[in-house]
Amino acid sequence: MSHAAPESDHDEVVRLTQASFADPGRASGRYGHRIRLLECSDAELDERFRRGDLGSEIRGHAGLVVVHAHADGTVWSDPARLPWETAPWIILRDQIPDDPDVPVDVVTIPGLVDRGGLVAAIDAHPGAAWALVALQRGSSRRGVADGLIAESATYSMLQGGPEFATWLAGRTGLRGPPRRRSDGPPVIVERDGGTLAITLHRPEVRNALDTTMRDALLESLAIARFDPSVSTVRVTGSGPDFCSGGDLDEFGTAPDPATAHRIRLSTSIGAVLHELRDRVSFEVHGASRGSGIELAAFAGRVAATGDSTFALPEVTMGLIPGAGGTVSIGRRVGRVRATTLALTGAIVDAPRALEWGLIDSIDS
Repeated sequence: MSHAAPESDHDEVVRLTQASFADPGRASGRYGHRIRLLECSDAELDERFRRGDLGSEIRGHAGLVVVHAHADGTVWSDPARLPWETAPWIILRDQIPDDPDVPVDVVTIPGLVDRGGLVAAIDAHPGAAWALVALQRGSSRRGVADGLIAESATYSMLQGGPEFATWLAGRTGLRGPPRRRSDGPPVIVERDGGTLAITLHRPEVRNALDTTMRDALLESLAIARFDPSVSTVRVTGSGPDFCSGGDLDEFGTAPDPATAHRIRLSTSIGAVLHELRDRVSFEVHGASRGSGIELAAFAGRVAATGDSTFALPEVTMGLIPGAGGTVSIGRRVGRVRATTLALTGAIVDAPRALEWGLIDSIDS
């Protein structure tokens, strides 16, 4: 599924971007940020890095610069000194470079994400886009625990930002009567010898992860944590989809970002799944959105049916993945693909997910 913006939208994004250079007072983003798209060869980019910035063209530019860099065989000068990890721009390329020292944040993906889609996604939510990119740049130096802390801190910060507030206001305006809680347990747990089977069971809401399901999952996984005779943990979902992500009815209900950060870390399902990963397998089907794939990616094995699809929609809400996805997804598909998927919300089908290593098998 392509995430490209319609041609008219793409033209408008580029036009406004170019206008922001001619008129520094003009903003292209809905939140007052300015986005500039800069075409650049690797030789030019290397020279600008060595100078410590992107040259006089961006001095005084208050918004984000999206650099579309084109490979030209440049041998990079002392990559360790390149200040790109803290630079206020996002580097876009048409493919992932073979050289790991070549700076890149996001890439176009044929048939899935084009340049227009990337620029439009950044323009729509520049705060969340920049927070995601900045977080992901340092991901290779962090272990899982540190990665979860950094993700939660960034997520919590964005919960207090204008992009999430705008999304939440729109969501509140469309929200109907409170949804009735399911009569049954949110998680069904069965044990057969050394096998612990856990089934997400809120099919009426496509197994959306709410606090009751979160707590039930943690209680279920505690059986394996404290009983080494449990050799296998299988996680499945009931209904047409494995998991639609976090329950949107609970978004924005935390009393404040600091409290949300503390609760998120103290109730991290991802941390427990990483601890148990060698014993855990997920069997997913239908749609796996947000936390549905973020949590599964921690497991030692992920099997999917042929109709499975995967997406990270949080940036479209003014947030970033918050269930561990900036840690787990990148460890499976690489930092650049993970950032690109999270930035755009692009939907990945099962064959592509298998090719990338997001899942380990496609089962009937």
